[in-house]
Amino acid sequence: MESVITLQGITKSFDVAKRSSGLLAAAKALFVREYTRVEALRDITFDIKAGEIAGYIGPNGAGKSTTIKIMSGILVPDAGACSILGYTPWKERVAYVRHIGVVFGQRTQLWWDVPVLDSFDLLRDIYKIPEKTYRSTLDLLVETLDLAELLRTPVRQLSLGQRMRCEIAASLLHDPKILFLDEPTIGLDAASKLAVRQFIKAINREKGVTVILTTHDMSDIEALADRILMIGKGTLLYDGSLKELRGRFGTYRTMTADFREHAEPVEVEGATRLSWSPERATYSYDSERVTMASVVRSLSEHVELLDVTIETKPIDEIILQLYKEHQV
Repeated sequence: MESVITLQGITKSFDVAKRSSGLLAAAKALFVREYTRVEALRDITFDIKAGEIAGYIGPNGAGKSTTIKIMSGILVPDAGACSILGYTPWKERVAYVRHIGVVFGQRTQLWWDVPVLDSFDLLRDIYKIPEKTYRSTLDLLVETLDLAELLRTPVRQLSLGQRMRCEIAASLLHDPKILFLDEPTIGLDAASKLAVRQFIKAINREKGVTVILTTHDMSDIEALADRILMIGKGTLLYDGSLKELRGRFGTYRTMTADFREHAEPVEVEGATRLSWSPERATYSYDSERVTMASVVRSLSEHVELLDVTIETKPIDEIILQLYKEHQV
């Protein structure tokens, strides 16, 4: 499958004004400005294939939003090349933006004081969408995202979850081939998050829309992403599947065992005891070194087991471990 997004050696720096606190420093800053050079992106290189859902993750200030802004044509890099659907985003922006949709979770593309439908109609005119195509697409989005009762409501009166559903619809009115989502579920309740995730999976599956997702919510990544790109301090640190990441960091398992009352703690060969009570104990073990069966068998030699639960390491802990390894 061909690549629809190619970044090669993308670098971007910003001059950030620095100033000490206090009245004197404020007065001095009126006449003499001091700046610090911050390297937001350093030699970022990757390819995204058509139809992929890629999770772009990293701590705050890592460079995620800067990358999205470069890929959407908002920012111009200092160095490097970027080709998306055959376009250079910042050079051919007018023609290019017809093929992409962008959702920034903390910003809106809808007009605040007018009904949602008026914003949609204005976007139709901006993108020059044929009336028949617009009506067909709008009907599909309204039904899929449950927007019927929201269309006549001013954007400022919508809840955050309702607004985000409208934002996603707005970004898809012109039937883009690529969708950039920057924190699309930030601040949403559980029901709204689930609705947004299901819709993203549906358009990816049914229309083949390529999705780039940046988020701090690792459950979004686990639910949606086929591939993870991790950035830290402006550098790409990891590029691979979630399965590979679990294989690298997620080999540890937690076993919780319930048994008939047994006061004396039991040591299990190949496992670390995390907690102990007369009727329940928790152990951690590396599944690459010992099997679940051997851990259970060793424990059962000392206690009468009633129930055993095995859990893998949560994705948040795995990502945190990766951050720590790279010191970001």
